[in-house]
Amino acid sequence: MTRFRSISLLGDREFAALAGTAFARSQAYSTILIALALYAEAYQTTGFIEGLFGTGFALVQLLIVLPLGRKVDTGNAKRYLLAGFLVNVVVFVGFLFVDSAVHVILIRMVQGLGASLLWITGSTIVGEISPDDQQGLWLGSYNQFGSFSSLFGDLVGGYLLFAYGFTVPYLVLTAITLGTFVLVFLFLRDNPGGQTDPEEAGGVETFRSLLALPMLRSLVGFRFAFSVGKMAVIIFLPIYARTHFGISAFAIGWIMAGGKLTKTVMQGVVGSLTDRWGREHHFVAVGALLYGLGTAIIPLATYFEGRIDPVSVSMFGDTQVLGGAFFTLFGAYSLLGVADSIRLPASMSLFVDEGTKYDSVASAMSLRSISWKVGQVAGPVMVGTTMDFVSTEAGFVLAAAFIAVATAAFVVSARRADAVPAPMDDPSMGD
Repeated sequence: MTRFRSISLLGDREFAALAGTAFARSQAYSTILIALALYAEAYQTTGFIEGLFGTGFALVQLLIVLPLGRKVDTGNAKRYLLAGFLVNVVVFVGFLFVDSAVHVILIRMVQGLGASLLWITGSTIVGEISPDDQQGLWLGSYNQFGSFSSLFGDLVGGYLLFAYGFTVPYLVLTAITLGTFVLVFLFLRDNPGGQTDPEEAGGVETFRSLLALPMLRSLVGFRFAFSVGKMAVIIFLPIYARTHFGISAFAIGWIMAGGKLTKTVMQGVVGSLTDRWGREHHFVAVGALLYGLGTAIIPLATYFEGRIDPVSVSMFGDTQVLGGAFFTLFGAYSLLGVADSIRLPASMSLFVDEGTKYDSVASAMSLRSISWKVGQVAGPVMVGTTMDFVSTEAGFVLAAAFIAVATAAFVVSARRADAVPAPMDDPSMGD
């Protein structure tokens, strides 16, 4: 029933345009992640360089998320959303001309700019224009459409990379992005969100006041450590599948699609459950624990490769041979999708609720993003270096350890934060 409610939201033209934003952003992100595995194989990169594929992307985001959040809070969010589409088109054209790992890192940095514009602005607008009693449904459904797009990018993008190389996939992504640009331009109201007066936004004072909220501070601390582990999985799992087991881009797409399918099906459902039950921090903790478990399963691919009889699948005139490593990675990533479905809607709802207390939803979302970027900058290089000097499997174990520590700390701090009374309705951030 909730799944149909998510689909019914497409009858709202503004939500449909924003769902298109999530579609274009997520499809590009997932397709390029598979392409990174092919670049890693083609340029014979080390774990450290592969880590820079993620670090370069995150470093730009780390530098811009706070000022961008304030601009969205006080300005015309629609303009920033449209600019994000154009930056992504530049990224796709740039990837057509890379011929070294250094070029890949540089283009990933530009991609970080475009992704920040689309993610922060899109999520903020959804949170701002959604009805108060359906915020979880809108945010969960928004992510649900993004997950569907990411699933589409894994399957179709993986196939296009496998069958046609790099050029055709990037041309398809360009066409989809420009089409979504037109939808947003035509159907999204002018100046959605961005209702905070610049004088009231307060700049640094806004972030200081938000961080004085115990629950928001607990969430920020959790994301610092959790992102180290999660980003290692996102960057290195496709590379691991390609360089260690020779799994094709098409089959890597199937692995990634396992997790995306569970997210597509479940996020709208879980979003409605958070609306009904509350206690969002419990959802965050359970989802994080499951993510740590899924991450710890990934290194078992080495054990099961050769111990499970391969299965041949013929499709589109080609045969894929799927062995133990494929099925292990598919199962692990599917579990990660379940974990994210439980955690993400609750996490986003908490950040929006905390930001609403100071009329600074975009600033709260910026803190959500920047807390992630710190781990996203450090994590891939740290884990990649571990893979160089110890083993690839040790790198994934390290990632799982970061997730476990982050979850334990969050359970303690969130319990304390939940017991703290809410601030007064009309706080003065300048005091």
